[in-house]
Amino acid sequence: MTTSLSPLTTARTPDVRRRRRTRGGILKYTLLTLFAIPWVGLPLWLMLVNSAKREGEAAVLSIGWPKDWAFVDNYSAVINEGSYFTGLRNTLLVTVPTVLVVVLLGSMAAWGYARSPRGRSQLFFYISALSVLLPPAIIPTIYLLSEMQLDGSLFGYALMTAGTRMGAVIFLTTGFIRGMPLELEEAAEIDGASRIRTYFSVMLPLLRPILFVGGVLLVINVWNDFFFALLLLRGSENATLPLTLYSFATSSFVGIKWNLVFAHVVMTSLPLVLVYLVAQRQVLSGLTEGGLKG
Repeated sequence: MTTSLSPLTTARTPDVRRRRRTRGGILKYTLLTLFAIPWVGLPLWLMLVNSAKREGEAAVLSIGWPKDWAFVDNYSAVINEGSYFTGLRNTLLVTVPTVLVVVLLGSMAAWGYARSPRGRSQLFFYISALSVLLPPAIIPTIYLLSEMQLDGSLFGYALMTAGTRMGAVIFLTTGFIRGMPLELEEAAEIDGASRIRTYFSVMLPLLRPILFVGGVLLVINVWNDFFFALLLLRGSENATLPLTLYSFATSSFVGIKWNLVFAHVVMTSLPLVLVYLVAQRQVLSGLTEGGLKG
């Protein structure tokens, strides 16, 4: 015995499903907002509001408004005494070339791994991808940089940073390329394009979304690196922003001046926030396309 739905019931079914999806979406975003308020919003507010307080008031680490505003004084002290622009310059000198080199060479290597027959090339791919999990060997790295007379320099630190981050881009991009049709490359080869021309004219435009996402992740990772910068850089003239923040926070013999530390943290994070606000659409687009390709 079979039952059939009436036309009225059939018409109501999509509406019911749509309402359920809407309620589910509202519930999901409500829960995410409630989760984000104590874990994201409150620390951010604590940092911002205490960066505008006087030293004694900021030491309490409260979330209330400043009783005596010291916004200009705190941020001026960070610029004049905290070596902010020196750290910003050095961070840019490391981050920008590192990201460009890693994205370019990593995507080239990923193209080779994705199109090579399974065999020896896959062994090198797994070795490259293993660097995502294994931390860099610090002592051999310092010894190697010393032998190259690059120990303590920004160039040596940038080389180490590029080498240790290459595996992440290779791992991220190889799977993306394997999901792309091979006919595009074959058509370029038939037209007489060389491998380099095929990469820059065909592959690179197609890889732009996933490379953009990888580049943003690399910028965040390299920009905030403290541990390896502390071990590999020498001298205040080579200090990056995390190192200038550390030196500034520990320079006082009386105690940590939390108002100045919070102001320095805000200024250190500000370039990354501006980059995200400008590029958030491209990041979301790249994540969506990468998920569809994967």
